[in-house]
Amino acid sequence: MDIASIKSAYRRYARYYDRVFGPIFAPGRNMAIEQLDSQNGKRILEVGVGTGLSLPHYEDDTRIVGIDISSDMLNIARQRVQDENLGHVEALLEMDAENLSFEDNSFDAVIAMYVASVVPNPDRLMAEMARVCKPGGDLMVINHFASHNPLLRGMERGLTPLSRFVGFRPSMDLSELPQPQGFEQLGIYRANMMGYWKLVHYRHTGSAPSAPESKGNGAAHPSSSAHS
Repeated sequence: MDIASIKSAYRRYARYYDRVFGPIFAPGRNMAIEQLDSQNGKRILEVGVGTGLSLPHYEDDTRIVGIDISSDMLNIARQRVQDENLGHVEALLEMDAENLSFEDNSFDAVIAMYVASVVPNPDRLMAEMARVCKPGGDLMVINHFASHNPLLRGMERGLTPLSRFVGFRPSMDLSELPQPQGFEQLGIYRANMMGYWKLVHYRHTGSAPSAPESKGNGAAHPSSSAHS
């Protein structure tokens, strides 16, 4: 997986993503939002916001920042915000999930929607999500992980060589998702399609993790645009 192949895949998906993937992924999106103890006044980062299907489901007094690597998906999300008058959406930014342009401890909750098997380096994704999550905050990952069913596992492995084309790694195992330093795992929950997709919920219990490398001034790029 690399950034160019990911962008190419989601450029193909953008026009029909909502119709095809929207209903399939809806239970996981809704579960992640409902899992938050309280949304009141929280600033929430959604990593992999895509076409913004989840945005209308957050409470009005939250502040939602969504990021995605696909400008094609983000254009649809921006139109959704305008059409549905979603005033709680603070920003939609085109950004690499492995290199977040936010200061440490910027968000009360960070949610990755179906992106862990898309990014080239899940360890980098988790480190960045942990870095920008405040102590006491929630970090959630909703994603497909490799099945333990032998037949399904064989199909996933067979699709693995096509990862660059389909835009994700079908055979990613749950064990490949690293637990962030200073975070407690609260649970793993079956989400979509009889548990084929799962939600992994962490809470920040310690001091803020340091950035894996220098992040510059830590501010969001002013020229960035709003994906999932």
